[in-house]
Amino acid sequence: MDTPRDILQRHGLRAKHSWGQNFLGDPQILEAIADALELREGEPVVELGPGLGHLTRFLAATGARVTAVEKDRDMVAVLEKEAIPGVRVVSGNAATVDFAEVAGVPELKVAGNLPYHLTSSILFQVLEQREHVTRAVFTLQKEVVDRLSAEPGGREYGLLTAILGLYFESEHLFDIDARRFHPPPKVDSAVLRLTRRPAPLAQVVDGARYIRLVKAGFAQRRKTLFNSLKSDKSLGTTEQVQKALETAGIDPTRRAETLSPEEFAAIERALGPVAK
Repeated sequence: MDTPRDILQRHGLRAKHSWGQNFLGDPQILEAIADALELREGEPVVELGPGLGHLTRFLAATGARVTAVEKDRDMVAVLEKEAIPGVRVVSGNAATVDFAEVAGVPELKVAGNLPYHLTSSILFQVLEQREHVTRAVFTLQKEVVDRLSAEPGGREYGLLTAILGLYFESEHLFDIDARRFHPPPKVDSAVLRLTRRPAPLAQVVDGARYIRLVKAGFAQRRKTLFNSLKSDKSLGTTEQVQKALETAGIDPTRRAETLSPEEFAAIERALGPVAK
């Protein structure tokens, strides 16, 4: 397989820094990423931002049905000219794509080497489309993977960790040295695997309110949980928030980073029915 530099030169292109393009061409690492998805023959997988098609080739080699979603028109042209067997190329925005619609199936897996500036947007897309996504394997900034796989109580534990953790199991699979990319980014990367839980860790009354609750908790990390939550009036009055914390058995002076997804869920349930 040609290197990213070779393919770019063949097509008269350069990596676009403004697009966060850092191409991974190491065959062993690419194979490990594809293996982590545990794809079966004919299984649908959506690749976000396939770029020059290096990971795409390994996904297709599993026998999976690959839908490659790429926004950069230059990369779309490269993928079409390379004509990888078993791959359908779709011009689209990875941060807003409807996975099930583009794949044409109700359930699928997702993969991608994500630009750092789109990481949160795409992870929230996976969260919002969780009924369709059974597994996702992403190459991300190592710092982000460390946070997403962190346990409650530490500084690395954050907003996305608590939200995703209710619905997905997060695994930090392995690190990738920045020198493995072309051009090399300024920081190392890591591979994250998200596997949808058979059922959420805990039940919630309303998933959207759970997300608002966690966001409010982490909005002002230096404040106590009570002071952070009461700032979001959509959660209820000050008295309702205080009562919910008491009902859930949560000390109002705790900080958000000390709460597990199950504890956030307990607070959400204690807020009662959602007003219509």
